[in-house]
Amino acid sequence: MKPIDSDALQSSADALREQLGNPTPSTAAILGSGWGAAIDDWTLLQTVPYDRIPVLGPAAVKGHAGALHLADTGNGTCLVFQGRRHRYGCSSWEPVIFPAFLAHALGAETLLITNAAGGIRANLKPGDLMVIDDHINAMGTNPLPGPHRPELGPRFPDLTRLYTPELRTQLDAVATERGIALAHGIYVAVSGPSYETPAEVRAYASMGADAVGMSTVPEAIMASALGLKVAGLSCITNRAAAIGNEALSHDEVIAVTRVATPSMRQLVSAFIGRVGVSPADSE
Repeated sequence: MKPIDSDALQSSADALREQLGNPTPSTAAILGSGWGAAIDDWTLLQTVPYDRIPVLGPAAVKGHAGALHLADTGNGTCLVFQGRRHRYGCSSWEPVIFPAFLAHALGAETLLITNAAGGIRANLKPGDLMVIDDHINAMGTNPLPGPHRPELGPRFPDLTRLYTPELRTQLDAVATERGIALAHGIYVAVSGPSYETPAEVRAYASMGADAVGMSTVPEAIMASALGLKVAGLSCITNRAAAIGNEALSHDEVIAVTRVATPSMRQLVSAFIGRVGVSPADSE
C-alpha cells in the first residue's frame, strides 16, 4: 500500500470537526461486527454515514452499519464508529486508520477497539468476551512505513504498553460489577479476507496467540503512535480452523454476536461511561 496521506486525513478531520460543531469528546469507540448495539444506550447527537465521509467510504461487511456518531453517554460525549473499514477491502490505509486519526484530532484521550475473532485457545468458546492484552501482527504490513510524517507520531513508536494496563483493569472492574465473564488473551491479526488454514492456526498457537481476526491491529498501532490510550475487546464467534469441526462463515459470526449482544452492549456502555468525561464537562 501507498504511505498514508496525512493531508487527506487532516482535511477530512477538519471538515468533520466543523460539521459536528467542534465537539470535545474524551473517548472514541470502533464497534466491529456485532458490537454496534452499544449505541442503543446512548443519545445520538449527530450521525454522519461513512459514504458521506470521503476518506472512509461505505462499510462493505455484513453486520457493519457504516456510520459515525457523536453520542452523549450520560457522562460525556463519545465519538462512535459503528462499523470499520478493513485492510483487505481498501486500496490505501486512510480508511482503515481514520478513526484513530479523527479521535486524536478531536482531542479524545481513549480509544476502545472491538472486533469479532476466532478462538484459538482451547478454553475460549463462541460467545466469550476477551480483553486484548497484546497482539501479534501477522498481516505482513504496518500502516506507518513511508516518509516520516511527524503528525502521525514518532518514527519508531514504542508498543510495549499499547493496550493500556489501566484500561484493562477498568474493563475487568466493569465486568465484575455486572456479572459478565471476561477472558484475557493475545490477539493475532491476519490480512484476510480468507479465513486462516489449520496449519496457520497451529503456527499462531505456537506463537502464543489466543484469538485470531482481520482487524484492530492497524487502528491500535496508529492510535498508540498518536498518544491515545487504547483498549481492545474481542467477541469469540467461532473456533478457529482445526479447532472446531464446522466450516467457517461470516453468517456464524453474526449469529453468535447476536446472542452475545446483551453482554457486549453492557460492557461497552459501562466502560465508556466510566472513562469518558469530556473536558468541557469536567470544568
